[in-house]
Amino acid sequence: DSEWLEGWWVPHPQPRGTVVMFSGYAASKQQVGGAAQVLYNLGFNLFLVDFRGAGGSSGSTTTLGIREAEDVAAAVAYARQTWPPQRILLYGTSMGAAAVLRAVAVHGVQPDAIIIESPFDQLLSAVRARIRAFGMPTAPAAELMLFWGGVQQGINGFEHNPVAYAYAVTCPTLLLWGEQDDRVAAGETEAIFANLSGPKQLIRLPHIGHDILLDKGPEVQQQAEQFLREMGL
Repeated sequence: DSEWLEGWWVPHPQPRGTVVMFSGYAASKQQVGGAAQVLYNLGFNLFLVDFRGAGGSSGSTTTLGIREAEDVAAAVAYARQTWPPQRILLYGTSMGAAAVLRAVAVHGVQPDAIIIESPFDQLLSAVRARIRAFGMPTAPAAELMLFWGGVQQGINGFEHNPVAYAYAVTCPTLLLWGEQDDRVAAGETEAIFANLSGPKQLIRLPHIGHDILLDKGPEVQQQAEQFLREMGL
C-alpha cells in the first residue's frame, strides 16, 4: 500500500543473525530498546522497525496487528534483500507479537525463529481487557467496539486471532509472559503456546506485568540464550 516505514539498523561486528524488532500498540521502536540491547549483547544485528501509524513511520491509524502484519512481511523482505545472507529472527511485544504471528500465518513469512512477548489470543480478548481496565462491563461494549472499528477500518477484527495463527508457526519460538499481566490472561498465553507447531519454550516471569520482558534480569537473558543455542542459532 502507500504507507512507508522507518527503521533503525544496528550492525553487530560478528553477527550470528539479524533480529527484526517490533513494538506494541501505538509505541515507537524506542519501546524495545532494552530488549534490543539484550539481543545485541547476544551477538545479533538489529533492525528496529516502526509500524505504520507509530514512531517515524507514515500513517495515523492502527489495526492492532492486522495490517501491521504486512509491515512485518515488508520489513523481513527488505532485510533479506539488503543484508544477505543472514538468519532472520523476529521479535514482537504485545500487538507486535500478534502481528508477527499473523505475518507467519497469513503472509507466509518464514523466519528462522521468533521471540514474542505477551500476545493476546484474540483481538476481542484484548478489547475486553481494555474495557475492564476502566471498570466497565465488557458485554456488549467489546463486541460493538470491535464491529464498528472494523467497519471504519475495513477489517474484520473478529477474525484476528493469534491463537489460531500459532498453528502455522513451525520455527523455534520463545514465548514470554508476565504473571502480573492485567491485559493478557494466563489461559490466553497457554493456549497460544499449546498451538505453536515447532520447538518452543515458555518463560513466565512471576512479578512482572504487561511490559517488555526480555530485559528483565540476567536469568531471563540466560534462558533466552540457552534456547537459541539449543536451536542452533
